[in-house]
Amino acid sequence: MNLVKRREFLQKAIKAGTAFYFSAIPGCKSATEKYPTRKQDNSLLVIAQSALVRDKNDKLIGNQVNDLLNRAMENLLQIDKSEVAWQQLFSKDDIVGIKINCLAGRGISTHYELVDAIIEGLKSAGVLERNIIVWDRANRDLEKAGYSIQTDRNRAKCYGNDQFGYSSDIYEFGEIGSHLSNILVHQCTAIINVPILKDHGIVGMTNALKNFFGAIHNPNKYHDSCGDPYIADVNMLSEIRSKVRLVVSDALTAQYEGGPPFMPQWAWNHNSLIVGFDPVAIDKIGWDIIEQKRKEKGLPTLAASGREPTYIATAADAKHRLGQNDLNKIKIRQV
Repeated sequence: MNLVKRREFLQKAIKAGTAFYFSAIPGCKSATEKYPTRKQDNSLLVIAQSALVRDKNDKLIGNQVNDLLNRAMENLLQIDKSEVAWQQLFSKDDIVGIKINCLAGRGISTHYELVDAIIEGLKSAGVLERNIIVWDRANRDLEKAGYSIQTDRNRAKCYGNDQFGYSSDIYEFGEIGSHLSNILVHQCTAIINVPILKDHGIVGMTNALKNFFGAIHNPNKYHDSCGDPYIADVNMLSEIRSKVRLVVSDALTAQYEGGPPFMPQWAWNHNSLIVGFDPVAIDKIGWDIIEQKRKEKGLPTLAASGREPTYIATAADAKHRLGQNDLNKIKIRQV
């Protein structure tokens, strides 16, 4: 099946009765409007790691996480000042969605210290706080992870797909057909993908690519065959491909077994961020980190466990071309 968008945005908004709401958001643009391509090295990713992000009680220190992220951004864009790096990717005209992962609650969800750091980075690029949306599947997931639902028009928003529902259109590619989050389709001009790095009991691992299962209405349909090719196909949908400008993988706390729920006996403080533009490369590196930890702990490989994340290679194949799957060809800068 080809990539399909069945109706124009205005027709959808009128049919859904949401035209007034979306037009009332300051600076909101239609999903079909094009944005200029930024110059960037898509093959480069940065692994930023520091034990200084935690205090003596192992709690994250917000300003240290902020410093770690900004150093990662400077190295990714190869710019001396972090605010200039942020300005290369975002502008005052953007409405930026920060797609996080809160399924597992406080123990192993995208850390709010990292989200706060991203918000500060966006503000340094001129993005208005009221034009920042932190979002995930459902309000209850966000609240379970310690986030507060926020709909005040003058502040950074925080809510789930259940707040505004899903598109009336079905978006299709390959083996999948799904309604997409209205937050993604109608409210955001740009997306920062902020997954959590962890083991997954069905598809092997979850990170950058799988995080967009939180943007479709029917993810339960696409876990067969270790998520292959479904996870890759979801990432081919037009609204995802055209709007994601940055991936910040949260590996401050990671989990190497027992996911997707939080299992503290298999979680560890990796104290790192994996930052880049290529979700396939980021997932490949994340997979390698998990395998190294599994080996250290005497566990079999994910392949030996019957849940190798083959969807990562599929995302890099000739049909998808979403990124680089060859470790020898991925450029890594360590901070």
